[in-house]
Amino acid sequence: MDRDASLKSLVACHECDYIHRDTGFAFWGKALCRRCGALLYRRGPKDIEKAIAFNTAALILFFLSNAFPFLSLELHGRVVENYFLSGAFQLYHLGMEEVGILVLLTSFLFPLMTTLGMLYLLVPVFFGYQPWQMARVFGMVSSLKQWALVSVFMLGVLISFVKLLDMADITPGPGFYAFAGLMVFLAAASAAFDPGLIWPMVGSRTPCAPLTGSARANGLVACHTCGLVANARTGRCKRCGTRLHSRKHRSIERTWALVIAAAMIFIPANVYPVMTVIQLGREQSSTILGGVIHFIEGGTWVLAMIIFFASIMVPVLKLVILSWLLYSVGKGSDFRPRDRTLLFRVTELIGAWSMVDVYVVAVLVGLVDLGTLSTVRPGIGVVFFGAMVVITMVAAHNFDPRLIWDNAKGAK
Repeated sequence: MDRDASLKSLVACHECDYIHRDTGFAFWGKALCRRCGALLYRRGPKDIEKAIAFNTAALILFFLSNAFPFLSLELHGRVVENYFLSGAFQLYHLGMEEVGILVLLTSFLFPLMTTLGMLYLLVPVFFGYQPWQMARVFGMVSSLKQWALVSVFMLGVLISFVKLLDMADITPGPGFYAFAGLMVFLAAASAAFDPGLIWPMVGSRTPCAPLTGSARANGLVACHTCGLVANARTGRCKRCGTRLHSRKHRSIERTWALVIAAAMIFIPANVYPVMTVIQLGREQSSTILGGVIHFIEGGTWVLAMIIFFASIMVPVLKLVILSWLLYSVGKGSDFRPRDRTLLFRVTELIGAWSMVDVYVVAVLVGLVDLGTLSTVRPGIGVVFFGAMVVITMVAAHNFDPRLIWDNAKGAK
């Protein structure tokens, strides 16, 4: 039997590199790694039809959320309407180009590109065709997916809504409701999609010889784009053409550099004000911690705790956890690898929610613009804070969790 053909039924865990065989189970469900618990793949009835339907609905709602007013503010008889992208453009015009572009990319452009990319991949596959440059488009979608922060933006809108209630009357517009629907359909599309829909596991289900341990220990490597397991000596994936590598190149050094940079930026991000409220000629600047105190004094403890956790605790925890993981891997520790992998998984999951404060500033700057009556202007602190969030997300992406298992007992 051709060894390469038999390898097509193998699955290597992307978090611990443990080798599994796709048994082609007939029931609908999901398969988890037996060693670290990571999701290997899922299968469900009519998944491809669901994914196409959800992404199509999301695409329609993208245009609706931008075509109609998002929020309106009424203060002393004056009414201001804004649109979904008003905050990003206002930040750009006020000299905060970096923050404006960051908001535009993560709340609109990246989610839109992800949705269009998914439809580009799924529709031809549904009709039995392979789309042009499928591997490149899939790689782009996979990379941008972690930067599509629609849910985080919605939380920022809700916090801004509550923050303005004691200042003016806020009315959600049609764009707001379309955006709420967009958030739901994007989540549903993500849940319905599995890479196996476009990269089906084909080939023999019967192994040439039993395989145990990691892919690297068996002389194998898994493609990080399509998941195909191949011989470690293979330069490029035979299915999608991606260059193969057993571990991320210089993962430890790159992640350490990013963690140190983020820790240095964290200080000015919390010392300098993130925004200034100008009301009747009086200016009041606010830091991130100052915003938390403002919500506490106003009696909204829940929002105060959300901001404190997302903007202060999450970045600190992320830096501490990544530092500990880097230290333990550098020392060759075999201490509780499954728990350390779970910590890394949680770090990746919650890291993007720190962006909520950036979105709050963007919404307030785009909505509250009434001249001397009431105006919100961004502060230099939001630039440092946005940079810190981006750097910590890139740091988590550069860390290779498979390194945790390379020194674990029985990992080979």
